[in-house]
Amino acid sequence: MDAARARLAISLVDLTNLNDRCTADDVDALCARAAEHGTAAVCVWPDFVEQAVAALASTAVDVATVVNFPTGDERPYAVRTLTERVVGAGADDVDLVLPYRAFVAGDVGWCADVLDATKASTADRAHLKVILETGEIGDVAMIESAARFAIDHGADFVKTSTGKSPVSATPQAAAAMLRAIADVAADRTVGLKPSGGISSAEAAEVYLDQAESAMGSGYLTPATFRFGASSLLDALLPLT
Repeated sequence: MDAARARLAISLVDLTNLNDRCTADDVDALCARAAEHGTAAVCVWPDFVEQAVAALASTAVDVATVVNFPTGDERPYAVRTLTERVVGAGADDVDLVLPYRAFVAGDVGWCADVLDATKASTADRAHLKVILETGEIGDVAMIESAARFAIDHGADFVKTSTGKSPVSATPQAAAAMLRAIADVAADRTVGLKPSGGISSAEAAEVYLDQAESAMGSGYLTPATFRFGASSLLDALLPLT
């Protein structure tokens, strides 16, 4: 990866700290790094959204957070209540875990209730990024189906993984998701967020190349492509 490509990749990173022991000091440090290096966003626990919004108020860095995370098993009302809270606190992006176990089991009604409730809370206020947890779904055809379902229910982005499962992002999963994204491209724009286990420039390059091949070079902007990563920035900075 050359310097220009590394700088592009940095601009697409959602710099993430979803560690169980994350502290307010950790969030301050995360926001400072994101602002210094010009990442697309930070991604933090809901309790830290207000702090991150204040820390980044004078920058172009967005604030993302997570709901129904990481299990995907919370009730629609609980998910909507939390979504309302984080959007009210200023979150720009809400990363929602699809109830993937229910989806695989065929309980699409439950999945629709969760997605629709969250979309109602984010519409015209924040971007909705739906985490499919592709490593747990496993089957590529099912991953593509889940991506189509999420898009049909208002996802602005589809995201591979929580980063909390044994298998996170894979190129095979990303390819399936890009097929679903490409199929609706004539009607609406949907972004892709590979996330989980992407810690090297070489790994990042694979996803950049995939997205560019499927959607064109204009797709590689923060409006349509993000990396969810905690350590990728460290790998990219020496290349710039």
